[in-house]
Amino acid sequence: MKPPYAQLLLGAATGAVVANATGHYLQQAMNGERVSGYAYHDVPKWKPSFSNESPPLNGHRVLRENWSLSCSSSQRGYECNKAIDGENTTDWRSDTGQEEHSITIDLKLPHSMSAIVILPPINTGLDGLIAHHEVHVSDDGKKWRGPIAYGMWPESARQRMSIFDPVPARYLKLTTRGADEPRKSWVGISELNIYATTYTIPPDPARGAWGPTVDFPVIPVAGAQEPSGRVVVWSSWASDQFHSTPGGQTAMSQWNPLTKEISKRVVTNTHHDMFCPGIAIDGTGMLIVTGGNDATVTSLYDAEKDQWFEGPPMHLRRGYQSTTTLSDGRVFVIGGSWAGGSNVAKDGEVYDPAARTWTNLPGAKVKPMLTDDMEGAWRADNHGWLFGWKNLTIFQAGPSVAMNWYYAAGSGDVKKGGKRMDDGDSMSGNAVMFDAVKGKILTIGGSPDYENSWATANAHIITLGEPGEIAKVELAGKNGTMHSERVFHTSTVLPDGKVFIVGGQAFGVAFNEEHAQLVPELYDPATDTFTQLQQSNFVRVYHHLSILLPDARVLTAGGGLCGNCSANHYDGQIFTPPYLLTARGEPRPRPRFTTNPPRSAAVGSTIAFKTEAKIASAALVRLCSTSHTVNTDQRRVPLLLYPPHWFFNSYRARLPTDPGILIPGPWMLFVMDQDGVPSVAEFIMVTVDTKKSAGLLDEEEDEEEFSSMELVK
Repeated sequence: MKPPYAQLLLGAATGAVVANATGHYLQQAMNGERVSGYAYHDVPKWKPSFSNESPPLNGHRVLRENWSLSCSSSQRGYECNKAIDGENTTDWRSDTGQEEHSITIDLKLPHSMSAIVILPPINTGLDGLIAHHEVHVSDDGKKWRGPIAYGMWPESARQRMSIFDPVPARYLKLTTRGADEPRKSWVGISELNIYATTYTIPPDPARGAWGPTVDFPVIPVAGAQEPSGRVVVWSSWASDQFHSTPGGQTAMSQWNPLTKEISKRVVTNTHHDMFCPGIAIDGTGMLIVTGGNDATVTSLYDAEKDQWFEGPPMHLRRGYQSTTTLSDGRVFVIGGSWAGGSNVAKDGEVYDPAARTWTNLPGAKVKPMLTDDMEGAWRADNHGWLFGWKNLTIFQAGPSVAMNWYYAAGSGDVKKGGKRMDDGDSMSGNAVMFDAVKGKILTIGGSPDYENSWATANAHIITLGEPGEIAKVELAGKNGTMHSERVFHTSTVLPDGKVFIVGGQAFGVAFNEEHAQLVPELYDPATDTFTQLQQSNFVRVYHHLSILLPDARVLTAGGGLCGNCSANHYDGQIFTPPYLLTARGEPRPRPRFTTNPPRSAAVGSTIAFKTEAKIASAALVRLCSTSHTVNTDQRRVPLLLYPPHWFFNSYRARLPTDPGILIPGPWMLFVMDQDGVPSVAEFIMVTVDTKKSAGLLDEEEDEEEFSSMELVK
């Protein structure tokens, strides 16, 4: 009777349904009785270790005694079964001359698989390494589901893996391409293991869905969207650590959600280790990355040309600073005592993309926004919640108790903006402008100190008026709290105005995965409620990020970057919000553009477009850049539609006339049907009539419009 009782107890403890893990496997996973005999037992000389990567959550290594393997090809002496013989000195090797290779595993019994872990051949250097890969599963070996994970592993001879939410299946297939693709080289595996859980997480489309997993060759602790639809992410000077930096370079990766292609590069020409930077997209659409490990350096990324350029150095050394784009397209920065010492006040300065110069703002004092962090001044000015607003002003909503108005005109200035009611300092919390037209900001979570303190579930709505006015602050949700206390979480505004909140810890400790919050939440401003969403089987805490994709889903990725530690996450997961799913979990039909909006539009102008069917609403969401819980670029602008020709599904929308609301730069235009289902976005460059704005861009009338992305299956 031991297994049935174990199933019941485990299901109750995890809140999950035990499925496809009964009998034989569950006994093994829970150290049940084993009958001795002469049969082969899986007691390998080498087992996976997770000293430099986070292990599969609640995963158990599946014993390989009854497995059978089949491979697309193999070399003599390097047959398929060498991948599971328990010896790391033997290996399977494919033939050469083929672009793709595959290995298929029949586990003989269904398991709730959650990861595949492989060890490359040893003593072959970089030869035979698997880089690009896809993971599929099947119940019968014929009909395959997935990919449930795909991407690019780092070029290193150490263990690598793909983790995914528990999926019940009997078969797993790994399809691969080698690191040296032009040579069509062989690939090899010394040891292959599969991990499984004793539970599955029941699907509930009303709460959204997770997957697939995207594997990156770097740990993505910072990232940004590109107007092409691609996402660029980076780590530090190395793919897995920030400390002991030699400076001068950054390991990066670029992902195309449409084609699933992932590439890597090491940027050296800007002489910049871009770890712990300030990030913003200026009014010309240029990504501005400042400071961090190389504390005065500015790097500029032109997404259209896919090129990095060296920018002018800041006047002050900064790390953990915040930056935000102003109403004229320039970029404001303040704080950053993590680098360059805390004995100098890290007052504001502003970057001008026209002149490519930094100018000090001695009147924009950092002191009013300092927190009372127990670690002192080097923490007190970190990760400010900044929002560019009207007439070259910036509203600082936190994380300090005090809120402030900063002024970028002239030599700068600062004035009090009020307090978030009874909220305390909220280090590493979040702030999201979900309705810029109404000046609405949601603030959530954080802790009194940067780390080693308990998080709160506090939630507030801030409403901005004119610059200099004391902001209105109200409680958000029931009693002003989320469902869970969170610090080191991330938040993303969705096209419909709701805010997706994910990850974090109840007690914040950097590079630690205890007290992790696995259940995300959704804030709905229309009903002023927080709703719990589908649980994830991934820990996302310190150094993770979230980015809204053009197909209205969310990439949540990364965590760690601590070298030889067990908190490193090279992966991301895609979350599909409930608005994209039917009650059966199938993709909802989406509204579509039949005539695209203009490639660029001025603040206050009118845009026109046509759709395939009638739509109910539209909104602009600014492209974002993010690191360390800070995402000052993202904001949402709902649009009022004027349908001149209902019959032809032709629409017009007047853009806001104030560039402090509609900050110049790249935006995504979404349209929603009567059920709130969003389209795939079209990209628009918003310009403003000033020499220090996106109007500096060369706009050619005959240039092709950005193409719409299809829903990534």
